[in-house]
Amino acid sequence: MLAIIIPFFKLAYFKATLDSLAKQTNKCFKVYIGDDASPEDCTVLLKQYEGQFDFVYHRFVDNLGSKSLTQQWARCIALSESEKWLVILGDDDCLSINCVEAFYEHLEVIEHTTNLVRFAKNIVDKDTQIEQPVQYNPVLEFAATAFYRRITGQTTISLSEYVFRRRVYLKYGFYDYPLAWHSDNRAWIEFAEDKPIYSINEGVVGVGRSNLSITGSPSYKAQKIQASLLFYKYLVRKKLGIFDKKQAVRVLHKYENVIGLIRELTLKDRLFLMPYYMKNCESVAFKNYLKKVIKTLLKIN
Repeated sequence: MLAIIIPFFKLAYFKATLDSLAKQTNKCFKVYIGDDASPEDCTVLLKQYEGQFDFVYHRFVDNLGSKSLTQQWARCIALSESEKWLVILGDDDCLSINCVEAFYEHLEVIEHTTNLVRFAKNIVDKDTQIEQPVQYNPVLEFAATAFYRRITGQTTISLSEYVFRRRVYLKYGFYDYPLAWHSDNRAWIEFAEDKPIYSINEGVVGVGRSNLSITGSPSYKAQKIQASLLFYKYLVRKKLGIFDKKQAVRVLHKYENVIGLIRELTLKDRLFLMPYYMKNCESVAFKNYLKKVIKTLLKIN
């Protein structure tokens, strides 16, 4: 069975989320709503959906999301029972009415293929109600290629579009980056366990963006940069081998760019990256990198 986990905090767009669950053509799922001590009461709204789908509501006495979003996700998942497959659905995100039905239609193949399922998605600006075109995905795609497409601007990655096995969640969890920024990106790389992501393109997740959301807000710049720095350093040190050479060089460039948002790269940074460039760059590109190292060294002297 499928568990849909909703870490609740904002009431503004929650009705649309619940409507999308009530309209599912297959009701073989259970919803677990973890209220992060929100100042907004959702219980009156939830009463309208009693009997329309199976759900459990729990209000936590303390607000944890302001300190650690990933820990809030974890305690919401802990509300669930023994369901094999999990979704974390944002309280401003929506499922197309056939998402659950499509998941079960593909489940036999999924069980033998993957730890990760991904729906198509469209980004919805909740402030303007403008919807971006639906982003479809290759039916089978390795996590490294999916992330490469993200950093080259070909797609985006969001938490709500993924369905994942409980087993791999219990093994890896969500790494606690500031604001949970990149926590999902790291999870999909780890949860995949070198198996391809399986995409269901007939089901679409509407991912909300607004000034109320972390992604849509212009605030939190420093925390996002810090999380990006930690995440890309992890990729370079631990996961660069899952990328092909072209992809790996782009990851290295991204890491350099993130450092550059904070400060000028030091000789220590250059020397740390050198063996990774040496392994993945063609000779001309590596010579260009050596020139950067020499320029940095000359600045010191």
